[in-house]
Amino acid sequence: MNRLGAGIFLAVLGLVGCASTSNNARQDYGLGRVIDAAEIAQWDIDIKPSGEGLPDGEGTAAAGAILYQQYCTACHGDQGQGGTNDRLVAAFDREVNYSTGSPTRTIGNYWPYATTLFDYIRRAMPHNAPGSLTNQQVYDLSAWLLFQNGVIAENDVINRSTLPQLQMPASGLFYWSDEVVDLATD
Repeated sequence: MNRLGAGIFLAVLGLVGCASTSNNARQDYGLGRVIDAAEIAQWDIDIKPSGEGLPDGEGTAAAGAILYQQYCTACHGDQGQGGTNDRLVAAFDREVNYSTGSPTRTIGNYWPYATTLFDYIRRAMPHNAPGSLTNQQVYDLSAWLLFQNGVIAENDVINRSTLPQLQMPASGLFYWSDEVVDLATD
Protein backbone atom coordinates (compact mmCIF):
# COMPACT_ATOMS: atom_id res chain seq x y z
CA MET A 1 0.00 0.00 0.00
CA ASN A 2 1.44 3.41 -0.91
CA ARG A 3 1.56 6.43 1.41
CA LEU A 4 -1.57 8.03 -0.02
CA GLY A 5 -3.56 4.81 0.36
CA ALA A 6 -2.28 4.35 3.91
CA GLY A 7 -3.20 7.95 4.76
CA ILE A 8 -6.73 7.54 3.42
CA PHE A 9 -7.12 4.24 5.25
CA LEU A 10 -6.03 5.83 8.57
CA ALA A 11 -8.30 8.84 8.05
CA VAL A 12 -11.32 6.62 7.38
CA LEU A 13 -10.43 4.42 10.34
CA GLY A 14 -10.22 7.52 12.55
CA LEU A 15 -13.63 8.78 11.37
CA VAL A 16 -15.22 5.39 11.98
CA GLY A 17 -13.69 5.35 15.45
CA CYS A 18 -14.99 8.83 16.22
CA ALA A 19 -18.46 8.00 14.94
CA SER A 20 -18.68 4.89 17.05
CA THR A 21 -17.68 6.71 20.26
CA SER A 22 -19.49 10.04 19.77
CA ASN A 23 -22.84 8.56 20.77
CA ASN A 24 -21.33 7.31 24.00
CA ALA A 25 -19.33 10.44 24.93
CA ARG A 26 -21.78 11.49 27.63
CA GLN A 27 -21.83 7.99 29.11
CA ASP A 28 -18.11 7.47 28.92
CA TYR A 29 -17.03 10.83 30.26
CA GLY A 30 -20.04 12.14 32.15
CA LEU A 31 -20.02 15.39 30.18
CA GLY A 32 -23.07 17.45 29.41
CA ARG A 33 -26.68 17.11 30.41
CA VAL A 34 -30.09 17.36 28.84
CA ILE A 35 -31.61 20.82 29.16
CA ASP A 36 -35.31 21.48 29.39
CA ALA A 37 -37.53 23.94 27.54
CA ALA A 38 -37.43 26.49 30.39
CA GLU A 39 -33.63 26.68 30.18
CA ILE A 40 -33.75 27.07 26.41
CA ALA A 41 -36.34 29.85 26.76
CA GLN A 42 -33.93 31.87 28.93
CA TRP A 43 -31.49 32.03 26.00
CA ASP A 44 -34.01 32.19 23.16
CA ILE A 45 -34.65 35.92 23.49
CA ASP A 46 -33.58 37.34 20.14
CA ILE A 47 -35.45 40.30 18.72
CA LYS A 48 -36.01 40.44 14.99
CA PRO A 49 -35.99 43.74 13.02
CA SER A 50 -39.75 43.28 12.60
CA GLY A 51 -40.16 43.41 16.38
CA GLU A 52 -40.91 39.72 16.70
CA GLY A 53 -39.76 38.66 20.15
CA LEU A 54 -40.17 42.06 21.82
CA PRO A 55 -41.72 41.70 25.28
CA ASP A 56 -44.58 43.72 26.71
CA GLY A 57 -43.69 47.02 28.29
CA GLU A 58 -42.87 50.57 27.28
CA GLY A 59 -40.18 53.11 27.89
CA THR A 60 -39.57 56.84 28.05
CA ALA A 61 -36.46 58.96 27.68
CA ALA A 62 -37.04 60.62 31.07
CA ALA A 63 -36.98 57.30 32.93
CA GLY A 64 -34.09 56.13 30.77
CA ALA A 65 -31.97 59.18 31.68
CA ILE A 66 -32.00 58.15 35.34
CA LEU A 67 -31.12 54.56 34.51
CA TYR A 68 -28.40 55.66 32.11
CA GLN A 69 -26.68 57.61 34.91
CA GLN A 70 -26.95 54.57 37.18
CA TYR A 71 -25.83 51.83 34.79
CA CYS A 72 -24.05 53.34 31.77
CA THR A 73 -22.21 56.58 32.55
CA ALA A 74 -19.10 54.94 34.00
CA CYS A 75 -18.33 53.24 30.69
CA HIS A 76 -20.03 55.40 28.04
CA GLY A 77 -19.77 58.94 29.48
CA ASP A 78 -22.38 61.31 30.92
CA GLN A 79 -24.24 61.88 27.66
CA GLY A 80 -23.12 58.84 25.69
CA GLN A 81 -20.09 60.65 24.30
CA GLY A 82 -17.80 57.77 25.16
CA GLY A 83 -15.57 56.91 28.06
CA THR A 84 -13.70 53.72 28.73
CA ASN A 85 -16.06 52.08 26.22
CA ASP A 86 -17.69 53.11 22.96
CA ARG A 87 -19.40 56.35 22.19
CA LEU A 88 -23.16 55.79 21.85
CA VAL A 89 -24.45 59.18 20.71
CA ALA A 90 -23.64 61.14 17.56
CA ALA A 91 -25.82 62.91 15.06
CA PHE A 92 -26.25 61.42 11.62
CA ASP A 93 -24.72 63.59 8.91
CA ARG A 94 -25.70 62.74 5.34
CA GLU A 95 -22.65 64.61 4.02
CA VAL A 96 -20.14 62.30 5.74
CA ASN A 97 -18.75 59.37 3.77
CA TYR A 98 -19.44 56.58 6.26
CA SER A 99 -17.73 53.97 4.10
CA THR A 100 -14.32 55.46 4.93
CA GLY A 101 -14.66 54.38 8.54
CA SER A 102 -13.58 57.80 9.78
CA PRO A 103 -16.68 58.74 11.80
CA THR A 104 -17.27 56.94 15.08
CA ARG A 105 -20.07 54.46 14.51
CA THR A 106 -22.84 55.06 17.03
CA ILE A 107 -26.46 54.09 17.47
CA GLY A 108 -27.72 57.18 15.65
CA ASN A 109 -25.34 57.23 12.74
CA TYR A 110 -24.79 53.55 12.01
CA TRP A 111 -27.36 51.09 13.39
CA PRO A 112 -30.00 50.04 10.84
CA TYR A 113 -32.76 48.91 13.28
CA ALA A 114 -34.03 50.28 16.58
CA THR A 115 -34.94 46.76 17.68
CA THR A 116 -31.24 45.84 17.61
CA LEU A 117 -30.66 48.37 20.38
CA PHE A 118 -33.22 46.71 22.65
CA ASP A 119 -31.82 43.26 21.86
CA TYR A 120 -28.23 44.26 22.54
CA ILE A 121 -28.92 46.09 25.80
CA ARG A 122 -31.02 43.21 27.11
CA ARG A 123 -28.39 40.58 26.29
CA ALA A 124 -25.11 42.35 26.99
CA MET A 125 -25.56 45.28 29.36
CA PRO A 126 -24.51 46.41 31.82
CA HIS A 127 -21.04 45.09 31.15
CA ASN A 128 -20.53 43.87 34.72
CA ALA A 129 -23.92 42.11 34.87
CA PRO A 130 -25.21 41.25 31.39
CA GLY A 131 -28.86 40.25 31.21
CA SER A 132 -29.66 41.68 34.64
CA LEU A 133 -31.89 44.54 33.49
CA THR A 134 -35.66 44.16 33.46
CA ASN A 135 -37.55 44.58 30.20
CA GLN A 136 -38.89 47.88 31.58
CA GLN A 137 -35.36 49.15 32.21
CA VAL A 138 -34.28 48.09 28.71
CA TYR A 139 -37.22 49.95 27.13
CA ASP A 140 -36.38 53.06 29.15
CA LEU A 141 -32.66 52.96 28.31
CA SER A 142 -33.48 52.34 24.65
CA ALA A 143 -35.82 55.36 24.65
CA TRP A 144 -33.18 57.62 26.19
CA LEU A 145 -30.52 56.53 23.72
CA LEU A 146 -32.88 56.91 20.77
CA PHE A 147 -33.83 60.40 22.00
CA GLN A 148 -30.17 61.38 22.45
CA ASN A 149 -29.46 60.23 18.89
CA GLY A 150 -32.37 62.26 17.49
CA VAL A 151 -34.47 59.26 16.49
CA ILE A 152 -37.44 59.99 18.76
CA ALA A 153 -38.76 63.07 20.56
CA GLU A 154 -38.22 63.45 24.29
CA ASN A 155 -41.84 62.61 25.16
CA ASP A 156 -42.26 59.69 22.76
CA VAL A 157 -43.07 56.32 24.28
CA ILE A 158 -41.53 53.20 22.79
CA ASN A 159 -43.02 49.73 23.07
CA ARG A 160 -43.33 46.52 21.10
CA SER A 161 -45.51 48.27 18.50
CA THR A 162 -43.62 51.53 18.06
CA LEU A 163 -40.00 50.36 18.30
CA PRO A 164 -39.97 48.32 15.06
CA GLN A 165 -41.63 51.23 13.20
CA LEU A 166 -38.81 53.68 13.95
CA GLN A 167 -36.71 54.69 10.97
CA MET A 168 -33.06 54.76 11.96
CA PRO A 169 -31.14 57.61 10.29
CA ALA A 170 -28.45 55.36 8.79
CA SER A 171 -30.70 52.56 7.58
CA GLY A 172 -30.24 53.75 4.00
CA LEU A 173 -26.51 53.03 4.23
CA PHE A 174 -27.12 49.31 4.28
CA TYR A 175 -27.54 47.24 1.15
CA TRP A 176 -29.44 43.99 1.68
CA SER A 177 -28.84 41.24 -0.82
CA ASP A 178 -28.74 37.47 -0.99
CA GLU A 179 -26.16 37.76 -3.75
CA VAL A 180 -22.54 36.92 -3.14
CA VAL A 181 -20.54 40.01 -4.07
CA ASP A 182 -16.88 39.84 -5.03
CA LEU A 183 -15.58 43.01 -3.40
CA ALA A 184 -12.26 42.69 -5.22
CA THR A 185 -13.93 43.43 -8.56
CA ASP A 186 -16.50 46.02 -7.44
